[in-house]
Amino acid sequence: MAANRSSSADRRARIEQMRKAERARERRTRVITLSLSGAVVAGLVGFGAYVLNEESKEKQQQEAAAKAPIKDEKTWDAKTLGREHVTQTVAYPMKPPVGGDHHQVWMDCDGTVYKEPVPEVNAVHSLEHGAVWVTYNDKAPKDAVEALEKKVSRTPYTMMSPVKDQAGAIMLSAWGKQVTVDDADDPRVNQFFTKYVQGPQTPEPGAACTGGLNGMTKK
Repeated sequence: MAANRSSSADRRARIEQMRKAERARERRTRVITLSLSGAVVAGLVGFGAYVLNEESKEKQQQEAAAKAPIKDEKTWDAKTLGREHVTQTVAYPMKPPVGGDHHQVWMDCDGTVYKEPVPEVNAVHSLEHGAVWVTYNDKAPKDAVEALEKKVSRTPYTMMSPVKDQAGAIMLSAWGKQVTVDDADDPRVNQFFTKYVQGPQTPEPGAACTGGLNGMTKK
């Protein structure tokens, strides 16, 4: 009987040890889980703060670019640029034109790249809606043209087309604004886009850049 009691006591002791060991493992698991969760949360908070900080920096840079003057930019007084709808050809005093009387139908300018010249009277209407118009002639480097086509194609309220008889190799136009560059890498390209795509110069902000002439139909 004494031997049986001793064996039973040993079993209870071993079971109690196993239970203690299991409880210890559970405590360690909880500690590890809580530590990892805390690390993940801290990482997410830190990443979120980093993203917000970067977005804030980008916004500040865009605002600064929008306020800064663009080197060698030409400006025309908006008050002197006609805005009447006409059906006849208009003799614009600059090429490409940056404003003036124009056709009642605008060119599609929702990141639209035209491989052929577009009617000026329709393009000017797009500028009135806040579009930036990128033009180039035969002197423009092929790689620059391709880079600008990619930029335009992913930027709403922009369009691009060749203008063979313009003075500069690459020219950017908005309503009453124009700048000439030699390459797509010129920092003034991004500055011009940031400043004038639906910028403060726009006579009709928010007006459509789709549903107009698409280069496949006649005026």
